[in-house]
Amino acid sequence: MASGSNFGHFWPLPSVRRSLFALFFGVFSAAAAAGGYTGPLFDAHLHYNTEAWNGQAGPHPLPDVLARMQRSGVKAIVANSRPNDGTRALAEARAETRAAGVTVVPFIRLYRNRDDYNNWFREETIYEMVLAELARGTAAGPYRGIGEFHLYDSANAHGPVARKLMALAEEKNLVVLAHVDDVAIDLLMAATPSKGQKVRLIWAHTGIGGTPVERVEALLARYPGLMGELSYRPGLTCEGGKLCGDWRALMLKYPGRFLLGSDTWVNQRWMYYEDTMKGYRTWLGDLPADVARRIAWENGATLFGVKTP
Repeated sequence: MASGSNFGHFWPLPSVRRSLFALFFGVFSAAAAAGGYTGPLFDAHLHYNTEAWNGQAGPHPLPDVLARMQRSGVKAIVANSRPNDGTRALAEARAETRAAGVTVVPFIRLYRNRDDYNNWFREETIYEMVLAELARGTAAGPYRGIGEFHLYDSANAHGPVARKLMALAEEKNLVVLAHVDDVAIDLLMAATPSKGQKVRLIWAHTGIGGTPVERVEALLARYPGLMGELSYRPGLTCEGGKLCGDWRALMLKYPGRFLLGSDTWVNQRWMYYEDTMKGYRTWLGDLPADVARRIAWENGATLFGVKTP
């Protein structure tokens, strides 16, 4: 009884307790309503570039970025960085990522520097770098994919290294992350032995410049391994951050084919990381709960075999 008396001494009176509980649950309910979806998130498009942290200096050291992920409820990431040192740093921080509850899925970025953005598709040393990185692996395990890469001219999908990397991805069961237009999707798929029927490709932003929804739907139907990543996708949301009707219909038709991402290619994206994830939670709330969870978490977790937290 003495312990109960001590507990009562420090615990508020019943009327105060009721007020505190009402306040807590009111705030929690309001936050849940404002956020829509409240479950785990899979960030399938994350960069940890040298501008954020170069191993010795930068505005976003590992504790900072992991704290942003943790506050946002992000439980897994596809890490691809310029150069690949950033991804290796995340992969090597095993204790820190475990404490933050974040699983790192490492990809090989094709860019050693900014010059590589414009010539990787024909530069043989890029292909050699990819082979060396695959042999090297990371502290978090083998690399699981290639990219993100860009094709500002879809015709460059015909480049010899672009074609070799697409064939390699299918052969090695690697996922491709590509920032390209819809024309390049067809060209890249054509470079694989299966003509796009077996390779798995994450389409960054689901199209450059806002590919029409009808065209996106046609490509999803044509290529069973194509998945749309939705960061900064024009026309996705309408007034109040709500999901636009045509996109909602497409997600209901293909609930297993979409992913979320942050695309932290510049430091400003790190500054607004939590806001980006809150925006996703808002429009995910416009979907049935099972569809929202698939897009937010399960599609990425299934693609890479990540355990649900």
